[in-house]
Amino acid sequence: FTERLAVGLAKRGHEVHVICPSPSGREHHEVTDGVYVHSVKSHRWYPHPSWTICMPWETKPAVSRLLDDISPMVVHTQSHFVIGRYAFSEAAKRSIPVVATNHFMPDNVRPYVRVPGVIHDAAVAAVWWDLRRNFTKASEVTVPTQLAADLLAGNGFYRGVRAVSCGIDLTRFTTGTTDQDVSSSRASLGDGDSKTVLFVGRLAKEKHIDDIVTALAAMDPDLNLSADIIGAGDQADAIHDLARSLKVEDRVRLHGKVSEKELISAYHDATFFCLPGTAELQSIATLEALAAAKPVVLADAVALPHLCSHGKNGYLFEPRNTTALAEAFTQMCTMADSQRQAMGKNSLEMAKTHDIETTLDTFEQLYVELINS
Repeated sequence: FTERLAVGLAKRGHEVHVICPSPSGREHHEVTDGVYVHSVKSHRWYPHPSWTICMPWETKPAVSRLLDDISPMVVHTQSHFVIGRYAFSEAAKRSIPVVATNHFMPDNVRPYVRVPGVIHDAAVAAVWWDLRRNFTKASEVTVPTQLAADLLAGNGFYRGVRAVSCGIDLTRFTTGTTDQDVSSSRASLGDGDSKTVLFVGRLAKEKHIDDIVTALAAMDPDLNLSADIIGAGDQADAIHDLARSLKVEDRVRLHGKVSEKELISAYHDATFFCLPGTAELQSIATLEALAAAKPVVLADAVALPHLCSHGKNGYLFEPRNTTALAEAFTQMCTMADSQRQAMGKNSLEMAKTHDIETTLDTFEQLYVELINS
C-alpha cells in the first residue's frame, strides 16, 4: 500500500519521500519510480525470516535529520512502531501535520512472539494502549476498511477515523500482458488445462495456507484441482512437508516470488482464488483477484467478508474449517464454466469500487486540507 500510494502521488507530480527500515541493515538513499527512498539503519528480528527492526537511539536522530532536510508539508505514517513513533513526535516538534494509517493487528505478530498466553494477552493490551496514545497525536487517522475502524473503536480509540481503501490498479490486469507472456507463464506455473486454486501473499502462519493443502487432499482427486502458491515466507518448508505427507505434493506448486508478468498471468490462468487468512484488514491480493475477474473463496474473518458476497462472486467459509473449505473448492470445480464466469464479472464490479485513482484522490485532498489549515 505504501509503495503504490507513494508511486501514484509521484506520478501526479508531487515530491514524495519514504523513510523505512533498511532491508540490508545499512543506511542508504535512492530514487525508485520517482520516489525518494531513505532506508535507515536496521537489525534482523531473528524469530521472523524477513523482518528488520530499528533501534530507537538510532532511528530518532535519523528521522529528525531527514525531516529537517526534506521539510515536508505533511507526514503520512503507516505504523506506530519505531519509525512511525518518531514520525509523530518529530513532526509535532516542527508543526507538520500528520496523517496516520493503521494496518496493525495483534494476530499478525502473535505467531512470532514466543511467550506464555497470560503474558501475551497483557502485551496485546499494552500494544493497543500504545497505539491509542500515538495515533491520538495525528491530525487525521485512516484505516483500509470500516471494519478496521470498528476494530479501533472496540479497542478504545474513540476519535474520528476515515475508512479509505488501499486501492487497486485495475489497469494492471487489463493491459501490458501479451499472449506470449501468458503462454510463458502457463509453462512455468503448471498445466493450464487443470483447475487451479491460487494463493498469493506472504507464506506466514496467520495466512493458514496449510488449510488449502488439507482441503485439497480431502477432495475427490478426479476433480483435478491443483494449488498454485505464490509468495515467500517462513512457512514454505512446512507447506511442502504437509503436501508430501498428505500425498498431494504433485498438485501443490510453491513458486516463491515471481515477476510482475507471471503474477498477473497467474491470476488470469487460475480457476479461482483462495485466502484462508484470519488477520486481514483488507487484503490487496484479494483485490487483485477481483480485478482479474476471478471468483474467490475467503475465510469469513475480519475484513475478508467485505470482499465476497457469498454465492455471488464466491464463497465464504468458517475459518480453519477445512471440511467446509473442501466443500467450497468442490462447488467451484463442479459448477458450470458460465457460472464461474458470472461470479468473476461480479468480482470485477466489486473491484471497481476500490480503484487506486479514487484512493489517490482521497489522500491528495486530505493532504491539501491539512496543509491549508
